[in-house]
Amino acid sequence: MSTLSQGWRRDSLPIAAAGINRAIFQAAVSVGAAGIFVKVLATFKEVAVASVYGRSDAMDAFLAAALIPSLLVNLISESMNQALVPTLVRVREQEGRERAQRLLSSSMLWMCVLLAAASAVMALLARSFFPLIASHFAPAKLALALHLFCALLPVVLITGIATNCTAVLNTVDRFALPALVPIVISVAIIFGALEFGARFGIWAMVWSTLAGSLLHAVIVAWMMQRRGYRFRLRWYGMDEATREVAGQYGPVLLSSVVSSGGLLVDQSMAAMLIAGSVSALVYANRFVSVVLTLLAGAVSTAIVPYVSRMIALHDWTGCSHTLRTWVRLTALVSVPIAALLIAGARPLVRIALQHGQFGPRDSGVVASVLAMYAIQIPFFAVSRVYYRFIVAMRRTDLILYCGIINLGLDIVLNLVLMHWFGVAGIALATSLWTVSTFFYLWYWSRKLLARASAPEVAA
Repeated sequence: MSTLSQGWRRDSLPIAAAGINRAIFQAAVSVGAAGIFVKVLATFKEVAVASVYGRSDAMDAFLAAALIPSLLVNLISESMNQALVPTLVRVREQEGRERAQRLLSSSMLWMCVLLAAASAVMALLARSFFPLIASHFAPAKLALALHLFCALLPVVLITGIATNCTAVLNTVDRFALPALVPIVISVAIIFGALEFGARFGIWAMVWSTLAGSLLHAVIVAWMMQRRGYRFRLRWYGMDEATREVAGQYGPVLLSSVVSSGGLLVDQSMAAMLIAGSVSALVYANRFVSVVLTLLAGAVSTAIVPYVSRMIALHDWTGCSHTLRTWVRLTALVSVPIAALLIAGARPLVRIALQHGQFGPRDSGVVASVLAMYAIQIPFFAVSRVYYRFIVAMRRTDLILYCGIINLGLDIVLNLVLMHWFGVAGIALATSLWTVSTFFYLWYWSRKLLARASAPEVAA
């Protein structure tokens, strides 16, 4: 564990604002540096996959099949991480590591049960809801998507465990290595696509995804064990800490369900357009996701334990200083990146994806989608700082209201803009409601901070 200032004890967090910002900076740089390596390898993965499958019906079917598993992980596991981490840090600091271990074991068991149950329900209902997701797929293409979906469902539980272990490692100042481990998934997919794609078709993507995800989970669980937290699924009862996590988990989960509905809406509406629109949307979004993961993801990951600590100590001056600092830094970096990505969309797509079955016409479509998606980058990146603060303040009801507003805006904007710009209009709609999210979270962060610090000012 790195030492950032004198007088710290092991696993403790800094209190002084300057120390907090240095700690967040080091953690964000660690996550970002690891993320760059992971994303570079992921770019090679995209090139390999595009050269083997192109914008084919099989690739459309695979992407549609992979949508629900990834959503389930984000909804159930990531929501659990957001609810768990602040309480886990508090329990470890106040009651010791063993009490924190009990909380972790109970929470992880609870999460695994939810993931397994959700996967089973999705498998049973797949034939009912899948035609809605891929409403304009031909019968053969829809049938393939259904089979691929069922085969990919084990990824839900495997990846959920991996993300939970990674979040726990972050609470003990382990950021870089956990962020680096996902390279095994890209390596597995590259190997599977190139070596077995010709023989097994799109099924090579399924088996390589499963193998890489399992290896990822095993590695981070082992790392967590070495850092003093055992991988143990055991229920210790509904004690005070567990009730606190449960009380936060419900609203976070519900808000994630509402906000993630936008992904389903986007891909469903893209499926209503010409063939290959779903693939174009996904390919373009992955370029933008590189920036969002490296920048917004790194800062968001690093800031959580420190902001949670300051709120627990009622250090509102420190919270204000930290929010201002990281909003400015994030905006300073993200605005020029977005501008460069918009200006260089066409050559970037041509260099990265125009190989094999992916031709010049495909490059033009994906580039236009990418330019529209890139508008959201600075607004999304800055809003994640405010988002983490609001969640740590236990005002997840505000996050839920934001998700409802976004879903309504997404549907309306998609219906209007897709008729003008095609699949690029769907990307533009996403960027527009991201702007709305930024202003919403900025307003409520200022309001909550002002209310919390008011007694302090009066005193």
